[in-house]
Amino acid sequence: MGLDDTTIVLRLLLAFGLGATLGLERELRGHQAGLRTHILVCLGSCLFTLSSLFVALPLVSDTTHEARADISRIASQIVVGIGFLGGGAIIRHETQIKGLTTAANLWLTASVGLACGLGFTLAASTTVALALITLVGLRFVERHIIHLRRKYRLPAEDEPPNDKRP
Repeated sequence: MGLDDTTIVLRLLLAFGLGATLGLERELRGHQAGLRTHILVCLGSCLFTLSSLFVALPLVSDTTHEARADISRIASQIVVGIGFLGGGAIIRHETQIKGLTTAANLWLTASVGLACGLGFTLAASTTVALALITLVGLRFVERHIIHLRRKYRLPAEDEPPNDKRP
């Protein structure tokens, strides 16, 4: 099983699209983990998985099976360790939760670092491009949804309804 460039990019684009679909639903319902957070987590998961598939391929012709196994163990520890670090970036203040997108971005960045370390540069670069579209380009979409929710006084799913609606 080879990972050709088209397959890599298509899988990352699919992760972007499906993460956006799930995140948009959460965003429209007013949840803290919305559009951008879902995309980043989905992209990071995809890149970690693609990197794992890449590790299964021989890194060089004389790479032993044991060396590939050790690399995959390191990768699994990165996933867990960065999850712990990201947890420290999340802050709850009264009814709001802050830092979810930052935590997701830290986790995604770890997947990019892992992919770069493995020499999986196309996947790492594509992931960074999609992440930047997510972080910068979709900020407008997120703000527009928040504006519409406030304008029409739509409560978040976990908030009590506003009885002062006209």
